[in-house]
Amino acid sequence: MTIDRRSFLGFLAAATVSGATELATTHAAIQPRIRGIAFDAFPVFDPRPIFALAEQLFPGKGAELSNAWRVRQFEYQWLRALSNQYADFWRATEDALVFAAKSLKLDLTPEKRNQLMEAYLGLKAWPDVLPALKSLKEANIRLAILSNFTPHMLAAAIKSAGLEGIFDHVLSTDRLKTYKPDPRAYQMAIDAFKLKREEILFVPFAGWDAAGAKWFGYRTFWVNRLNAPVEELGMAPDVTGGNLTELVSYVSAATG
Repeated sequence: MTIDRRSFLGFLAAATVSGATELATTHAAIQPRIRGIAFDAFPVFDPRPIFALAEQLFPGKGAELSNAWRVRQFEYQWLRALSNQYADFWRATEDALVFAAKSLKLDLTPEKRNQLMEAYLGLKAWPDVLPALKSLKEANIRLAILSNFTPHMLAAAIKSAGLEGIFDHVLSTDRLKTYKPDPRAYQMAIDAFKLKREEILFVPFAGWDAAGAKWFGYRTFWVNRLNAPVEELGMAPDVTGGNLTELVSYVSAATG
């Protein structure tokens, strides 16, 4: 594909340029060109409507339910993976929801449970996503999603968000019956892109995923949409930004 430099640079001119650009420029001469980017699901898909629905179904308790649900959701994944008792993301998410509701003594009827679970299949993209992804594709950068979501969940979210045809690869860790931060999960992007590790940029949503990708050896741009602190895991992301607009600025500087 021929690079449309005018449209790509026009997008960047409208972008909010962060310190990420300066950092990328500093290191561009000593790092390989970024040729592929692997995204976690949540830098792309906006989960806030799920939490808004929780508040709608349980007025005054939605935030508390959402927080308990989210924490247990990942704990169940990791516990099952470590114990060789794998259950996929959908099952772990539903089990976590049931537990969180019980812990808060909320009446989670089958109807409410189904509403909250089905919300995962109707996710939309964050507002900055589509123009950023189009600009990256115009710059001949290959794109993938690498997520713990099941294949069905990823396909439904991509369709709901209007992102069909954007990603070169849609990679679910369910294929390996494991979860990030298992190194085998991160290896999926190398195998799919057929690129060197140093040529791939990983874009996580959660701090633990940023640490996992760095442990694996990826260059990492943490899209910290929630303004969370860096996890105390002895590993920090290479660059932190608040959205995909800043990611495009970083990639543009890093690729010259």
